[in-house]
Amino acid sequence: MLLPRFDFHEPASIDEACEIMATFGPKAKLLAGGTDLMVNMKKKILAPENLVCLSKIESMHGIAEKGDQIVIGGRYTVAELTTDPLVEKKLGALRSGARALGSPLVRNRATIAGNIGSARPASDLPPSLIAYGATVILVSSKGEREVLLGNFFKGPGFTELRPEEVLTEIRVPTPTDGQGAGYINLGVRKAQDCNVVNVASYIELDEKDGSIKKARIVMGSVGPTPLRAGTAESVLLGQKPDEALFLKAGEAARQDCTPIDDFRGSASYRKAMVGVLTKRTLDIAHRQASGA
Repeated sequence: MLLPRFDFHEPASIDEACEIMATFGPKAKLLAGGTDLMVNMKKKILAPENLVCLSKIESMHGIAEKGDQIVIGGRYTVAELTTDPLVEKKLGALRSGARALGSPLVRNRATIAGNIGSARPASDLPPSLIAYGATVILVSSKGEREVLLGNFFKGPGFTELRPEEVLTEIRVPTPTDGQGAGYINLGVRKAQDCNVVNVASYIELDEKDGSIKKARIVMGSVGPTPLRAGTAESVLLGQKPDEALFLKAGEAARQDCTPIDDFRGSASYRKAMVGVLTKRTLDIAHRQASGA
């Protein structure tokens, strides 16, 4: 399959990329790894008149701990997330999501901003990032804005990103003692498959009595966007963590999702697996938070 014709732009800075996007707006698409975009162009789903390649913008690549945040450049690849020492030490749930994504070939090309921007309901990276409380930085020639990732997704393929904006970086609050997160995905195959269900859980323990002070549970593949399990989170707050509590939260999470039937699994199966994965990811989060 041949690609449609387009004009190719290769800016050397974020400012230059923003100027190009401001000029062409909806007629332009940003190109990072291209693992989704190129496929959609070959299938004639998308036919942008302009491609704006971000590969020469060095300021969008890398990861660093700055103050109380871990800042990840939008061009950082999924493969780099799987091997980065800072991600391994501080963001284990994100690393688990990165390791579950696609194949080695895809992980070597795919970027964190691209995975977020594609807004696929079954994506591996958004659930853990939302669970950690991450924000994204959206930059245009008019300035920049910071958006909570949980508010970024509007529907399958639709986000808060405006045509003239570039998603330049992701900011994740640095987890501290007493905090933990876990991520598990379930697919028909172990690799190169769309998730049937994926869940990330985060908890923060009260340093005085060990009860759960904060909780975020994020479910993927069971709604048009990653969904927060608000009922399950309410079950956890103020309670001492144990297996019975996590089972109860898993049951509650089943009521917070809106899955559909498709060839990968039925809605009832997905709901059942949400309960299982919620319990298991809470176990992981609790072990991290308690230092076990």
